[in-house]
Amino acid sequence: MLPCVAIEPTLEFYRLLGFEVTYQQRNPNPYAATRRGGAHLHFFGLKGLDPQTAFSSCLVIVEEVEALHATFAEALRKAYGRIPLKGLPRVTRMKKGQTRFTVVDPSGNSVMFIRRDESSGHGDEEAQPVSLLAKALKTARRLRDFKNDDVAAAKVLEVALKKADAGTVEERGQALAARAELAVALGDVPRARELARDIDALALPASAREALRAELDAIAPLARTQE
Repeated sequence: MLPCVAIEPTLEFYRLLGFEVTYQQRNPNPYAATRRGGAHLHFFGLKGLDPQTAFSSCLVIVEEVEALHATFAEALRKAYGRIPLKGLPRVTRMKKGQTRFTVVDPSGNSVMFIRRDESSGHGDEEAQPVSLLAKALKTARRLRDFKNDDVAAAKVLEVALKKADAGTVEERGQALAARAELAVALGDVPRARELARDIDALALPASAREALRAELDAIAPLARTQE
């Protein structure tokens, strides 16, 4: 059960995401139940709840996350005119290969949708990183995707990128691309363009450059949300 400031705005939000209201009462206490597939979310009214400081959360285990995130993002875009990535309500960003994302509702509740086959290592099945850049990439991914802390993730990458011998040229390209995505998310589009130029200046193999170009191209929709 998740607390909410008011039942009706909460139900309106979850209806946008395809949840069906299966029960609702107004007296003696506000309460409602919703369902989407096998997920059942219940809500109760809580006087004095401050959405900005709310911390209630729950996990929803699903078979896949990318298509589900796209469905939610499009529904929210149609309702609000843009995909809400900041403030309340909002949905966290999704990059290819991610195994989870979070929806934060108008009352500040965090509902995390997690792919069923996510590993115990927070979705990271790679070998233990060796270089400084590889370690920074792993830490930044966890801060970004699991802590929703873009600022801390950006700082980790910035520190590693300042060191000339921090890793391979491919790892530097990956770190620059990850930092560019964070720059756009944080509203610093000029910094993102600068990072893209840094990638262009790297002596990368054609396959690695193409992969990074595709990653940078995927940032374009995110950049449009900043306009």
